[in-house]
Amino acid sequence: MDQPASRTIVITGASDGIGAAAARALADAGHRVVVVGRSPDKTARVASEVGADHFVADFTRLADARRLAAQLDEAYPRIDVLANNAGGILGVRTKTEDGFEPTLQVNHLAPFLLTSLLLDKLLASRATVIQTSSAGARLFGHLDLDDLDHDHDFTPHLAYGTAKLENILFTTELHRRFHDQGLSAVSFHPGGVATNFAAESTSFMRPVYRSRIGKLVLATPERGARQLVRFAQTAPGADWESGAYYERGRVARRVHPQARDADLARRLWDRSAELVGVPAR
Repeated sequence: MDQPASRTIVITGASDGIGAAAARALADAGHRVVVVGRSPDKTARVASEVGADHFVADFTRLADARRLAAQLDEAYPRIDVLANNAGGILGVRTKTEDGFEPTLQVNHLAPFLLTSLLLDKLLASRATVIQTSSAGARLFGHLDLDDLDHDHDFTPHLAYGTAKLENILFTTELHRRFHDQGLSAVSFHPGGVATNFAAESTSFMRPVYRSRIGKLVLATPERGARQLVRFAQTAPGADWESGAYYERGRVARRVHPQARDADLARRLWDRSAELVGVPAR
């Protein structure tokens, strides 16, 4: 798949953690990096550090995802890589102004909407779409299309695991629908990384990530970003498999049983398109 040596790479969730680390590495490699984050100050700081353009978007508001898509579409004639990296475990059970559970919206619905609105440009660019998922999909996730918000069984880690499962299913379905038109897609688990992950959550994982011991045993953001950097710079087919989910640099052998359900992936796509108000394509 022919792609330019220097690529235009959009990274969401790039104001901190592995997104910021990936932005630094890819800018150092000579790529045109576009930093997207929720915090205006932190996003501008990372962008200034790496010499990148930046945009601010809070994915708890779908209007921000729509505005971001319009801004990116206007600003760049091509987008070679879209890294949907924004996400995490978010707070106690509540609903966004759009009416969705925040973990579902930030980790899945907003990235789905952003990708859908940019799809024509991504297809024309023969782009790669990268999803930062998690092994939490296998450990905690359970997808019920009739209760995506987990209104009947909500816990922070269940909502997070399900959202990360949705990332994997979105990736496989994106590949199925559009790979023959030149688009590639991949999802990956970055490992346990010492970031602000779970900082706004009541999940049992929050004290682990905030503890002194956790900081010692967890990987650095730079190490966690390595797979994202690899997928952004290398060629699908030759260097990695489009449509696949990776752990530790390899296609994962152990996944949630629902992650292998092609019909569920199709139905999740259609349901997500309905919820955010875009054509299913």
